[in-house]
Amino acid sequence: MNASELKQIILEELGKVAPGADPNDLELDENVREGLDIDSFDHLNFLIGLHERLGVDIPEKDYGKLNTVNEILHYLSAVKL
Repeated sequence: MNASELKQIILEELGKVAPGADPNDLELDENVREGLDIDSFDHLNFLIGLHERLGVDIPEKDYGKLNTVNEILHYLSAVKL
C-alpha cells in the first residue's frame, strides 16, 4: 500500500467519526481532533476503525503520537501492513 492509498483510508475513517466535517479540508499537520471538532471518544473510534480496516494494532501508549494526518501516516507507514 502506498502513501496516497493510506492517506485516503485515513481520511475515509476520519469521515466516519466526523460526518459533519470534511477531512479533506484538514492541513496535514493540523490537529485532527481540533480541526474536525471531535472528542476523545470519536478519536478512539477512528483508531479502532483503522485497526479493523488495516489489521494494525495501535497500542494505547501510542495514541498521543497520532494527532495529525502526517503523524498517523508516518506511524502506519512504519508498521508492516
